[in-house]
Amino acid sequence: METYVLVVAGFGALVLLTAWLPMVLRALPLSLPICCVGVGAVLAFVPFLAGLTPHPGEHLKLVEHATEAVVVISLMGAGLKIDRLIGWERWATTWRLLGFAMPLTIITLAALASALLGLGIASALLIAASLAPTDPVLASDVQVGHPSEGKEDEMRFALTSEAGLNDGLAFPFVNLAIALTSGGVAGLSLSHWIAIDVLWKVAVGAILGALVGRGLGWLTFHLPNVSKLSRTGDGFVALGVTCLAYGIVQAVDGYGFVGVFAAALALRSSSRGHDYHRKMHDYAEELERLLMMVLLVGFGFALSGGGLLAGLTWPAAAFVALALLIVRPLSGWIGLAGSGLPTDEKAVIAFFGIRGLGTVYYLAYAFGHAPFEAPDLLWATVGLAVLVSIVMHGITVTPILRFLDHRSGRDTESGQLEIPLEPRIL
Repeated sequence: METYVLVVAGFGALVLLTAWLPMVLRALPLSLPICCVGVGAVLAFVPFLAGLTPHPGEHLKLVEHATEAVVVISLMGAGLKIDRLIGWERWATTWRLLGFAMPLTIITLAALASALLGLGIASALLIAASLAPTDPVLASDVQVGHPSEGKEDEMRFALTSEAGLNDGLAFPFVNLAIALTSGGVAGLSLSHWIAIDVLWKVAVGAILGALVGRGLGWLTFHLPNVSKLSRTGDGFVALGVTCLAYGIVQAVDGYGFVGVFAAALALRSSSRGHDYHRKMHDYAEELERLLMMVLLVGFGFALSGGGLLAGLTWPAAAFVALALLIVRPLSGWIGLAGSGLPTDEKAVIAFFGIRGLGTVYYLAYAFGHAPFEAPDLLWATVGLAVLVSIVMHGITVTPILRFLDHRSGRDTESGQLEIPLEPRIL
């Protein structure tokens, strides 16, 4: 009972920190994730917790579903707060990041993992696909503001829309890595992979998710006034939309991550300027922040008390440094070449490819579906990459964006323009 009471009290303290820490850290070169990981690392030295071994490899299903939950909620929040209508030219920066930067990142990281870590093709592809997406959870500090705040700057829009889509688009490569564990390259049907894992599952996720969002948008905003559901004002409807869209898409073998983001965009388009979007987004954001804090405290615990980094090697550390400092920035820069963006904005978009809970999800998912070589090395490498990304990006995001916002005349807190300029649409 004493342990239970202490856990309840600790959870209460965590909830309060979820609400208060963002205000305290707003003016500091720190982020909420850094504090969460630090708290978890300290907890590993508390006497009655010291005996626990929270290595994610020993709790694959729990880690998979916990990280899955926070990612899908984050995707709903990201989709609801994007003001820009979807389109080929309007989202040109996003398509560049998804179509050029992400595949280039995966190919380069897979080659590096094979050369530096000595991994076979399946494990090399798995770690590359897991590290390629920009995490929608930890990237909230570089995303656009609340719904209908207007005039999204290109940096924040690019990172928000990229994070909303590339988590789902990493799935074909994770599935390819799983398929390679059984028969290798010789036993792989490339046509089947392209037809099912790339085309079918992505299309099902996008189309069915959009239909779910559109249908729920009609029910919410366009029923007769006497029964208009938006009048309830309940923000937790966002959670219902998230779960319904994810469940339906997954049930027909589509990519649920793509489906949730598509549903959020479609729901938003049903009545773009309605205040109810703000309530749903705020609820999703609060729930996401709470779940994120819990998981990152657990991540910090696993780092210092669970032996997550026990399998780390010097080549793995070099791989992480190259991945975060060279591969993603260079791939992003190449993908944005010819976009017309200012040099400093291209550099920011390319640099802030944050790794986080989505990376942990993909690794847990893959390990639960196939046997991969060197699991301890993979966990240690991913753990270090997430830790370095949390610290490096968390420390640099506030001063860098504040400087660029000040120079461009934007509000530092939201990234919105303080003067009535026309938004630049690519």
